[in-house]
Amino acid sequence: MPGWFKKAWYGLASVLSFSSFILIIIALAVPHWLSGKILCQTGVDLVNATDLELVKFIGDIYYGLFRGCKVRQCGLGGRQSQFTIFPHLVRELNTGLHVTILLLLFLALALALVSTGFAILNMVQVPYRAVNGPGGICLWNVLAGGVVALAIASFMAAVKFHDLTEQIANFQERLFQFVVVEEQFEESFWICVASASAHAANLVVVAISQIPLPEIKTKIEEATVTAEDILY
Repeated sequence: MPGWFKKAWYGLASVLSFSSFILIIIALAVPHWLSGKILCQTGVDLVNATDLELVKFIGDIYYGLFRGCKVRQCGLGGRQSQFTIFPHLVRELNTGLHVTILLLLFLALALALVSTGFAILNMVQVPYRAVNGPGGICLWNVLAGGVVALAIASFMAAVKFHDLTEQIANFQERLFQFVVVEEQFEESFWICVASASAHAANLVVVAISQIPLPEIKTKIEEATVTAEDILY
């Protein structure tokens, strides 16, 4: 059985791994990976809008990995519409990259559960195989954190290099053309970053758990026997 010091740190490691699992589920469920401002370029060109009038043609958009919402502003008031990524919109995007992001996050879910299980195993007993010990916990956390980081990088690549927001904004638009004027990452994106950070923190936790505690030695006084004690 591991000592109380290691139990405490392994317990913390299991909590961090399971927290990462929960965070990824939240990030997948909440459609707030990115938000932005979209300009109705067609409306601006039709009325030859001045800089002061541009605000009347700037709408909003936000989306996640499965659904989103946009508000069109084309001079006649805002019109809100909901959209889903699957099954039609994904065909207009970089399908392979979008599916890859989802597969990476689902893989990260499984790896987070495995790392949780390894931490619990080390908390309740000392594994007889080295691969199941602290080294195993570090391995699974490196894999899980790396997969989440790869998913984050892939999403950033889709936004920056494949004009993801503009493609979504112009989906099924026949009369109007929209241009992205501003975009920023939202809470679901940063939740994924926190998930990867939790696995990185676990490496520190496991390293601390291996610090040997100083042994507490009790001083034993030597008994001295005198001649008087013998006579007594």
